Amino acid sequence: QVQLVESGGGLVQAGGSLRLSCAASGGTFSRYDMGWFRQAPGKEREFVSAISWSRGYTYYADSVKGRFTVSRDNAKNTVYLQMNSLKPEDTAVYYCAADRRSGTFYYSDYGTYDYWGQGTQVTVSS
Repeated sequence: QVQLVESGGGLVQAGGSLRLSCAASGGTFSRYDMGWFRQAPGKEREFVSAISWSRGYTYYADSVKGRFTVSRDNAKNTVYLQMNSLKPEDTAVYYCAADRRSGTFYYSDYGTYDYWGQGTQVTVSS
């Protein structure tokens, strides 16, 4: 069973930075496409960013493009989300997710992912 554990969340002022980490265990991490989603209070879970297992292609929601950077270290079974120029509207619980299936990577589709972490809270104050 694959387990994903996020860390790195916290409270930061607007304009600040945070780096989230998601450590995976129990599976073949290097073969998984990975995604980041977030959910703010009263809102649906939304796609933030993703990175493919093959060639490390990266994808971003328009709202975070140019501010967030996703990366992975297969040797450490970890995916990262570097978040810069944070805004109050980035406040949410951030989740990482893994897609173990091969084929087309529908990275922004919640249903694509087989495994989810427990989430880490990010709060951006104005």
